[in-house]
Amino acid sequence: MSYHPDLKGKVAIVTGGGKGIGRAIALGLGASGAKVVTAARTSQEIEAVAEEIRSMGGDAMAKMTDLTSSEQIEALVQFTLDAYGGIDILVNNAARSFLRPLIDLREDGFDKIFSTNVKAPFLLGRAVAKIMMGRGGGRIINITTTGAERGGPMMGAYFASKAALKMLTMCMAVEWAPMNILVNAVGPGMTKTQFSMPLWTNPELERQLTARIPQARLGEPEDIVGAVLFLCSDAANYITGQTIYVDGGTLANT
Repeated sequence: MSYHPDLKGKVAIVTGGGKGIGRAIALGLGASGAKVVTAARTSQEIEAVAEEIRSMGGDAMAKMTDLTSSEQIEALVQFTLDAYGGIDILVNNAARSFLRPLIDLREDGFDKIFSTNVKAPFLLGRAVAKIMMGRGGGRIINITTTGAERGGPMMGAYFASKAALKMLTMCMAVEWAPMNILVNAVGPGMTKTQFSMPLWTNPELERQLTARIPQARLGEPEDIVGAVLFLCSDAANYITGQTIYVDGGTLANT
């Protein structure tokens, strides 16, 4: 990851920051000078990422957080304020899904997906926006997916939740633009993470997936970071309510 805008003095929260795309984003923000709080349900992973940022000369802390709990979301915000005195950047990256047909998806599974993928970004985004209002503005980046734009099998509730998150991004952007809070989304295509491992570790499935991508490869977590950093930078001062798809041309090819 060679693109590093100047984010010195900025304070960032990255949810789902312990692995995959979230880890890559947290490292990218840290390398750009931001103070980073990584949040997830697994403390060991987020502590390791925070330590990696510190080993590069950056400043980072970890806060174990269950994003389905409004009390823990509030605790994450307060933890960040106590540690760094403010919040300038929020990356809502944490997500949940179950790989199964809609006809077999249980009601509690549906609720867990929407609670993590839509309700948590709403609650955390709202809490953080109240802080940003007193700091002259800020940036909120919601991580969606190409699945927000088209249907597909086995992950219907996940795709539906990400389509809802895209619309939530647009509504947040409209309401909060007067306070200079810019809200955008980044939508990865199929990316090699633990989250998608059941798909890309199957050689035949990987071949089928890659065949639909004009760049003829699956994404890597580091491929997603540049778009996030750009949206956090001064170069994006007049961009809000948009989604940047980082998909190797997948959506252009459908």
